[in-house]
Amino acid sequence: MGGTEITAIAILAAAFILDLLIGDPRWIPHPVIGMGKAIKGTEAWIRRSFRPENLKKAGVLLPVLIVGGSFAITWAALQLLALIHPWLAWAAEAVLIATTIAVKGLKDAGLEIYHHLQKGDLPAARTSLSMIVGRETSHLDEPEIVRGTVETVAENIVDAVISPLLYALIGGAPLAMAYRAVNTLDSMVGYKNEKYKDLGWASARFDDLANWIPARLTGLLLTLSAWILQLDCRNAFRMIQRDAKKHPSPNSGFPESAVAGALGIRLGGTNVYHGVTSFRAYMGDATRPMEAHDILLTNRLLLTVSVLFVVFAVLVVWGSRGTLWI
Repeated sequence: MGGTEITAIAILAAAFILDLLIGDPRWIPHPVIGMGKAIKGTEAWIRRSFRPENLKKAGVLLPVLIVGGSFAITWAALQLLALIHPWLAWAAEAVLIATTIAVKGLKDAGLEIYHHLQKGDLPAARTSLSMIVGRETSHLDEPEIVRGTVETVAENIVDAVISPLLYALIGGAPLAMAYRAVNTLDSMVGYKNEKYKDLGWASARFDDLANWIPARLTGLLLTLSAWILQLDCRNAFRMIQRDAKKHPSPNSGFPESAVAGALGIRLGGTNVYHGVTSFRAYMGDATRPMEAHDILLTNRLLLTVSVLFVVFAVLVVWGSRGTLWI
């Protein structure tokens, strides 16, 4: 086994461990903040430069400029650091990849809500949930708080863990950072409302495309994780087949239906967004009432899936003879 393979494995593993240990400390500037400012600036420039009837065509510029720019800047920075010393570039690459994943952040967010529920503090649980979901939480009872938490953690296993790790496996930090730019664009402009239906359509489609393979891979890994954790792996796989395509997102239904099946609960239902009631298709069967412990089980699935993917990545890089990273 050559040095290239060892370096690729070490960087990916170091990034994963770094995220598990420290997550995203608030005192360290996060690349997503810079991406957000760049998106706002580019959006303002496009709106000034193009007529309203041309915004749909101009919407393609957002992913081209933001995603392409994120890749190019990351690649150039690593090349410059490599000129100083290869180890400096390797360390920077591990740190950059770590910023694109959020295993610890997801786990801690779920645990915070779980602890509030254990104390019977519904107002605090609602407030904590409101920090990670877009739906209104002020009226939710405990089962609905649990549902919101489980759905959010399950859905984000794709775009906060598996997708960035997969793209890091393929193209190192530059491609992982490009993916994070795709995801940030979708979260900021990928809406079907009056303001963004033209300007944001390309960003939303790009996000759907970028997560298509990772979402399906996540469903399979969740099924395997359910077996490892002695949950209902057969039902997890059955719910993916039955319910995944019912979700309005082409990708989010895979992790949500898998988790619902593994836990034997039903996700989906009625949510309220800015005063507007919306019904989301059910995922799984309500074989029992949801309870706070389901948050812990979902966190265990999250951690198991993450470790499984890193093991998978090690095997792939090993077998590739170092040909994945340039």
